[in-house]
Amino acid sequence: MTEGAEQATPDEGDIEEYLAVFQREFPEVDPQVETIVAALSKLNRRMSVAYGRQLTALGITNAEWEVLKALVLVGRPYRLSPGDLARRLGLTPAAMTHRLDRMVAEELVTRTRDEQNRVRVIVELTGTGRDVWLRVVREAAVFEAGLLQDLGPAERHALAAGLRGMLARVEESQPDAGGRLDTE
Repeated sequence: MTEGAEQATPDEGDIEEYLAVFQREFPEVDPQVETIVAALSKLNRRMSVAYGRQLTALGITNAEWEVLKALVLVGRPYRLSPGDLARRLGLTPAAMTHRLDRMVAEELVTRTRDEQNRVRVIVELTGTGRDVWLRVVREAAVFEAGLLQDLGPAERHALAAGLRGMLARVEESQPDAGGRLDTE
């Protein structure tokens, strides 16, 4: 390196450089554990970007995708109250109302009064919303199969079991960390 030139600082982008720094600064770290954790972190970020691009290409936002997914997950007839949706997604009622206003305008969901209780509002997935959900899932399945193409059935099973175990330990030790930060 020439005098005055700055040395590039490793980030999590290059796992080997990142690991070298950890081993230099914290030699007790298990390099295999740190490699796995760094790779998972990087993979999560890259997959989030890829999914975001996929949703944009299909003309919906991640926020809209979350609502579509929540409605599909409850099963037919794909209905929930706005309050139930807000709780499932960790949103305030006002944020849920704003999100639903856009989705009703885009004909992804309908919002109607409950026939048995006229005070209660029901949000229901439309045919268009279900079609969008299916397109997203199909494209994601192709992407995800490509990610795992080099793993055989036994390796996939072992990876799935290992990741489930890690997730269970995180959920047990951090029960309030469901993926959303409380900003209020």
